[in-house]
Amino acid sequence: MNKTRKLFFYVLFDILSAALTWTIFFIYRKYNVDRTLFEHFDVSILQDSKLYIGLVVLPLYWVFLHTFIGAYTNPFKKSRLRELEITLLTTFLGTLAFFFVFILDDIVNSPFDYIKYFFILLFLQFFLTYIPRLLITTITINRINSGKIGFRTLVVGSDIVALNVYQNIIKQTPYVEKYILGYIQVPEDQDESIASKLPCLGTLSDLNFIVKEHQINELIIAVQNGKRKFIETIITSIGDNRNLALKIIPQSQDYLIGNVKISAILQEPLISVSTKDLPVWQHFIKRFMDITLSIFAIIVLLPVYIFCAIGVKLSSKGPIFYLQERIGLNSKPFKIIKFRSMVVNAETGTPQLSSKHDPRITKFGHFMRKTRLDEIPQFVNVLLGSMSLVGPRPERQFYIDQIVKVAPHYKLLLTVKPGMTSWGQVKFGYAENIDEMIERLKWDILYLDNISLQTDIKILIYTVLIVLKGTGK
Repeated sequence: MNKTRKLFFYVLFDILSAALTWTIFFIYRKYNVDRTLFEHFDVSILQDSKLYIGLVVLPLYWVFLHTFIGAYTNPFKKSRLRELEITLLTTFLGTLAFFFVFILDDIVNSPFDYIKYFFILLFLQFFLTYIPRLLITTITINRINSGKIGFRTLVVGSDIVALNVYQNIIKQTPYVEKYILGYIQVPEDQDESIASKLPCLGTLSDLNFIVKEHQINELIIAVQNGKRKFIETIITSIGDNRNLALKIIPQSQDYLIGNVKISAILQEPLISVSTKDLPVWQHFIKRFMDITLSIFAIIVLLPVYIFCAIGVKLSSKGPIFYLQERIGLNSKPFKIIKFRSMVVNAETGTPQLSSKHDPRITKFGHFMRKTRLDEIPQFVNVLLGSMSLVGPRPERQFYIDQIVKVAPHYKLLLTVKPGMTSWGQVKFGYAENIDEMIERLKWDILYLDNISLQTDIKILIYTVLIVLKGTGK
């Protein structure tokens, strides 16, 4: 599968459709005002610089908008209905914005011309964009259904359950057989029923290496109910690979509560599991919010910064700020900035967590921690891009190593940018030991499953309330 080539065709036809739409619309607008247009076409049209400006600007505008919405993601996993929804939504919003910015100053014969212009522009842009996309998507789907395009698949499990799942899949969609490369043996799995059909590529401990070595696109977890405890290990192992599709055979209760969703009638019923991620446009807005709110906060809180700086300086000898290495997105270390709330050299040698009555914390430090004021210098971290306003709180590598021994799914938190505040921070507060870190972890995992701009805004509101009330832990 050549993803780059497929994306090239989508972008190319979007550029051509935008250029063609503008050309037709431009000529129509001219003709609507001047019915003798075609008698002096070369002067009125070909020598009008606005035509050529539009031919450059409009394609760039639409490609940016489609990218912003996320229309170019997963080109091999598009459905025609979903393509229709996204194209209609994008062209409507894009046409509306373009119309109000550039068309409302047109010379018109009557006010009704504005309505007519809008719907003509919308009609042209939508159909000239959607028809090529429909053809590309249909060709892709037909190539997948005929087996010319496939997804490299790995079965996790080796017993009779895995064998039955494998046989059902290839019975209903025979072309898939050549793309199922082998199986992975899970612990406690003595039954090797599937070995007669597929080669064993390794064990569960080798999963991440095997996925990368064989460039696996899909994992089918085919284990019995009693072995579902290994699903956590599997999801954790591939948590940083967002392009890997994960499917699990359902239990009876999964059918009853509606977890089983299929996109084709003849498919084997499987539960699709994926790490939820923000759409592209929400990533843009989240980053925009991070920057604008951080700048606003730094300006508004300038007197508070000065107050805290004086308080830290008077409370004990030493620097005002404290820099500490934390682990951020994709396990990359960065320096987190805080107002110093402890005495100098409070931590030497082995890292230590603070507690409610920690003697290392100064009196002013207790006040800052309760009101979260020691964290406000991290707006600088947000501006630098190492942190976000909302996201799981970053930890030190020393504690991460201890947490993953008990809760390996902690690694999932490293797939998103850490934040100044988090669901775990709002619901639980500071953790004083590893057990409390693990207890707080459930809220941060819940955040990953419900990540959205709406969730971020709610967490920010609750954080502000905690700061104002001084009820933080």
